[in-house]
Amino acid sequence: MLAVIYAIVAAIMIVIAARIIIRISRKRRRRELNPYKITIKDIDRMEDGKDFEEYLFRLLLALGYEDAYKTVSSRDFGADLVFTDRNGNRAIIQAKRYAVSNPVGLSAVQEIYSAMPFYRAQKSIVITSGIYTDACLKLAGYNGVRLLDREDLIDIMNDLRSRHEDAAMDLIEAEPELLLDSWDDYLRDKQYKKERLLRG
Repeated sequence: MLAVIYAIVAAIMIVIAARIIIRISRKRRRRELNPYKITIKDIDRMEDGKDFEEYLFRLLLALGYEDAYKTVSSRDFGADLVFTDRNGNRAIIQAKRYAVSNPVGLSAVQEIYSAMPFYRAQKSIVITSGIYTDACLKLAGYNGVRLLDREDLIDIMNDLRSRHEDAAMDLIEAEPELLLDSWDDYLRDKQYKKERLLRG
């Protein structure tokens, strides 16, 4: 019986020690997230989205966005970062560290767009280390959400390392690609196809 108690206590101690070691290594890794040194391969190797959020936060600060903040992880209402652009517009960012083989879908646009009123933001941006689905691109275009993909992120990183902060900020702050067709256009197209089918 005593041996069982010792085994349970030992197992608990091992779990606690492992958690402490993991927490210390994460803190050390976050300290090493120097935006001037990180490459896209480093981002691909990050263990979770929290490291990517921390990196983007440090990137914003390095670019000169003094009014940049990380949101609280739980209850962030869809935004990971908040900053004020050079024109005084509050912008919110959702960070998505995804593999290229796993494109970012609709939920990213839905979440960041719906977070705008809470943060009183004029702009919403999704930044990914991957790519976006076609549906995500369309929804962003209809709602004025700026999407920055892997290639954009690489350009921003290169601009920072080359000390071209304004070029990186221009890319971040550029207006989103808007889609101006609407549901009415879709319905008209469907109606036209339906009429053609009925006519034979």
